[in-house]
Amino acid sequence: MSDLFAGQPSDHIETAPLADRLRPRTLADVVGQEHLTGPDGAIGRMVAAGRLSSIIFWGPPGTGKTTISRLLADAVGMRFAPISAVFSGVADLKKVFAAAKEHGRMGEKTLLFVDEIHRFNRAQQDGFLPFVEDGTVTLVGATTENPSFELNAALLSRAQVLILRRLDAGALEQLLDRAEALTGRPLPLDPAAREALLASADGDGRFLLNQVETLYSIAISTPLDPAGLSALLHRRVAVYDKDREGHYNLISALHKSLRGSDPQAALYYLARMLTAGEEPLYVLRRLVRFATEDIGLADPQAVVQCLAAKDAYEFLGSPEGELAIVQACLYCATAPKSNAGYMAMKASFKSARDTGSLMPPMNIVNAPTKLMKQVGYGKGYQYDHDADQGFSGANYWPEEMTPQTFYQPSDRGFEARIAERIAHWNRLRAERGPA
Repeated sequence: MSDLFAGQPSDHIETAPLADRLRPRTLADVVGQEHLTGPDGAIGRMVAAGRLSSIIFWGPPGTGKTTISRLLADAVGMRFAPISAVFSGVADLKKVFAAAKEHGRMGEKTLLFVDEIHRFNRAQQDGFLPFVEDGTVTLVGATTENPSFELNAALLSRAQVLILRRLDAGALEQLLDRAEALTGRPLPLDPAAREALLASADGDGRFLLNQVETLYSIAISTPLDPAGLSALLHRRVAVYDKDREGHYNLISALHKSLRGSDPQAALYYLARMLTAGEEPLYVLRRLVRFATEDIGLADPQAVVQCLAAKDAYEFLGSPEGELAIVQACLYCATAPKSNAGYMAMKASFKSARDTGSLMPPMNIVNAPTKLMKQVGYGKGYQYDHDADQGFSGANYWPEEMTPQTFYQPSDRGFEARIAERIAHWNRLRAERGPA
């Protein structure tokens, strides 16, 4: 599997890919990860001590996980043994561990780098444990997925999780400068197009250098503007797996932006999801959930708007139907907020579980048979429509319970009017006393 990973930087081979020719030679050359590689960073401290612990590198593509792992091995004098979980199985792992033991007998320690480690199943991940514990290998895994969800707890407990950041504009600019220095040629871009190129990389250094290489391979007589650059190069597709962490991060951001009444941020996260290929009906389901959980009776029309958006989307299809989703999103973001109904549901469900099978008071149960009437079912029931103000003030709680207050409406939106009604009925109930 070693041929899947670059060895030493091959800047002396002009035919090698630009990203490979610019591969850092030392940890100090790595850009964008100074929080780890600097003197006070976790990696910097390990190298200074000359001793590595097992590590899981977690970060987006193109941020240096493989490169840093190789340089770590060089920095502490360890043998670098790379494998990819995509192409490896149990037989490959056994060979790697056997080779590591053999090198260990000769006094050479092995850094086992596992790319895409989350792709190994739980049993395969458990297979690393004895070799990590006895020191046969120091494990360095790389993953783009949240280790909390994808890796065994036993493996995580034996490794330090280090987070690599997506490369910011400054780090990406350093890569452009290095590319220009290596080739001796300025990029054929005007300043605005250069900024557009950086933005198109979306924090992925490898993607950026591949774009640069494409630009250098084409004869361009005059510097390109952003429109010319866009026509020539494709934009990096946003990283978004519908069943993984990116999905949950964005839906959480959308929900919290809506709750915080920020329509602009809510639209941004909605657009992020839909342009990345999220299923529109999933987004609509979440909007309906939001309308009932975070708006409720403060604006009863919110759930109506969301359900109408679902019908409109199903009727119109894409792309016209997306406008209905946007409208529902904006309605929810700008509606008055209340979670009183949600909290009332939780409290009432808990009370129902705690109180078991208490009988309702006899005055409000039906008496469909003569026997039931004889034993008191329905006795004393007051028909509210016949009472003064259409309100009898009768007791509706089991005899073994004191009346509870589950729903406490807010003073926002329509719930303010509901609160006034409840307060009015409570005053009448207090004035009339027990029925």
